[in-house]
Amino acid sequence: MTTTSDNVTWLTQDAYDQLKAELEYLSGPARTEIAMKIAAAREEGDLRENGGYHAAKEEQGKQELRVRQLTQLLESAKVGEAPAAAGVVAPGTVITIAFDGDEDDTMTFLLASREYASSDIETYSPQSPLGRGVDGKKIGEDAQYELPNGKKASVKILDVKPYTG
Repeated sequence: MTTTSDNVTWLTQDAYDQLKAELEYLSGPARTEIAMKIAAAREEGDLRENGGYHAAKEEQGKQELRVRQLTQLLESAKVGEAPAAAGVVAPGTVITIAFDGDEDDTMTFLLASREYASSDIETYSPQSPLGRGVDGKKIGEDAQYELPNGKKASVKILDVKPYTG
């Protein structure tokens, strides 16, 4: 899932299908199940001291919130890959960086989630420290990210191009 600056959420077809299936379950069978739990708890008597009733009502509230979230997300989502602006680091792009400004010490990698990892090029997640540091940067810009030891490292963006697989 990728969110671009114009607040469009881009989902892969698989992610869209999974979220749609979750929404269908929550809107159908799960609603029936929770209504039956509430009805059964209501039959137990005094609702003020009925823990099962209150737990079921709380579960129902959480479930309905998730239904609203999913409905809103799926209504505004686009299926496919977010278009990458030319020369701007984004998921789905191949980036060449220079470490600490040393243009002889470079690395080229794909910025993508694990599902898109490739055996022909090293892949870094957009959520990794390096991925977060370079995401949104343009060719020629410097980026910083945190190393596992807590120190900061600096890289310069040398090249950005769409991944063609």
